[in-house]
Amino acid sequence: MRFMIIVKSCPEFEAELMPEAPEELMAEMAAYHEELARAGVLLDGSGLHPSRTGWRIHYDEAGGRRVVDGPFAEAKELIAGYTLIQVRSREEAMEWSRRFPNPAGKGRPAVIELRQLIELDEFPPSAALDQMKAIDGIAPQP
Repeated sequence: MRFMIIVKSCPEFEAELMPEAPEELMAEMAAYHEELARAGVLLDGSGLHPSRTGWRIHYDEAGGRRVVDGPFAEAKELIAGYTLIQVRSREEAMEWSRRFPNPAGKGRPAVIELRQLIELDEFPPSAALDQMKAIDGIAPQP
């Protein structure tokens, strides 16, 4: 089971030009991610630049698309970073998430969110699914 630990953004994260995390926080994050790696559950993890450097593609009912440049409102609804883990159970993901260092620093308000990734095997069999599995390096099911 794969889970994404989502670090929710905040106005301070959105205001930064370059990350300037305190040394203590960086050390905590490094130690936590090293522990994930030693346990063999870490797949990936990274911070994201503020939303002002990004864009969104909006799709409409007529099939059109338009690009909307950042920044985006409501920093608390944005993502500042993520850690992707692969574990045996929801309970194991919960254990790891409870140990995640406060991304804003000790004593500051912050939120992380966990979401389970949808695995290709959860979809009904189809030729299109076999094509997706081949792209992802997963052999098609007979």
